[in-house]
Amino acid sequence: MALTVEIKNNKLCIEIDLENPTPSASGKTLVVASTRGNAVTDAMVDGKPVTIGLNAYIKP
Repeated sequence: MALTVEIKNNKLCIEIDLENPTPSASGKTLVVASTRGNAVTDAMVDGKPVTIGLNAYIKP
């Protein structure tokens, strides 16, 4: 999973690789991108790193 995060014009821009759809833990959705928990990034706000937890999914 490649995750790129940057701040442009006061907006948080997140770029993450798409994956082949796989069932979520509950089986209700198909996950197409995920950080698999929280990921600390290189993006900084007030001198502190931004942490992101991201799940992108589709409904079967």
